[in-house]
Amino acid sequence: MSQTDRTVRTVDDVLTLLDGLFSPGADRWTEGGAEWWDGFYADRDKPVPFFVDKPDENLVSYVEQGLLPAGGRALDLGCGPGRNALYLASAGFDVTAVDLSPAAIAWAEERAARAGTGNVRFLCGDAFTAPLDGPYDLVYDSGCFHHLPPHRRISHLALLDRVLAPGGRFALTAFAAGEGGMGSELPDADFYRDGKLHGGLAYTDASLRAVFADLAEIELRRMRAQSADSPVFGESFLWTALFRR
Repeated sequence: MSQTDRTVRTVDDVLTLLDGLFSPGADRWTEGGAEWWDGFYADRDKPVPFFVDKPDENLVSYVEQGLLPAGGRALDLGCGPGRNALYLASAGFDVTAVDLSPAAIAWAEERAARAGTGNVRFLCGDAFTAPLDGPYDLVYDSGCFHHLPPHRRISHLALLDRVLAPGGRFALTAFAAGEGGMGSELPDADFYRDGKLHGGLAYTDASLRAVFADLAEIELRRMRAQSADSPVFGESFLWTALFRR
């Protein structure tokens, strides 16, 4: 057996090694996932719930309740077609929005141009390695976190530690366990045995509290389902959460 691969000596080396346990079609959280997401966003008419040009109902609620720093700097992780980034910009935030997919960024930029929104900077790349110039008063993650493999929670928490301002807010939406297939409820170890993420990881409220235990919880609840004619987006198979650093 060759001994030339005995190169693991840092946490980053371990994370990269674990990345390699997943099949190429499953690495949606790294640069290699851009092609998969480009295919996902190629047909803009697909009946995908979050393709709508509406912000999350919980995000609108936070703004309207005054739970977010008014007019601060915001980072939108996994921004997709930009619906939440554009809303935050309209609410007075200076927004940086990042996504792996060039197709998603192109769609978001088109929406921004139509809306005449100028205070959003779109970045295409891996949020863990992108040149993010924090600190940010708000980090918003709508559906990025639940597509990460278990070991990449370490990278996510490290990113928050690096870019979230003291007293800043972190908010997310994530697949809720017990919702009939919207996210996998397999134990963490099984994802490595299978070499795939089964469409994303479902979380309980207790598991989200455990992962983000270093932050102070402001609110954690199910997203409120919205009708088709609602001005905001909402699906009950998601958790919504707001934390403070």
